[in-house]
Amino acid sequence: MADQYDEPAPEPEPEPTPAKKTRKSTGKMSDKQKSDLKKHMAKMEKGGMSKTEMKSHRMKMMSRVRKGMTIQKAHNDVKKSS
Repeated sequence: MADQYDEPAPEPEPEPTPAKKTRKSTGKMSDKQKSDLKKHMAKMEKGGMSKTEMKSHRMKMMSRVRKGMTIQKAHNDVKKSS
């Protein structure tokens, strides 16, 4: 009867590293993104946000938009995280 430990087990092949998801843009915002954000912030101001809330919301929105999110998706993400 053959002993199962006679042959060394073959080493598993290293898994290929998954390709990282590319983002649309990192760093700078396009002119369209800037204008869309300005429109969004105008709506927020009419909604009764204070100046400090506006600044905080704008900074959160900008960071998400730079990562490639749309204004709507970024806004929903900000609302969800609050």
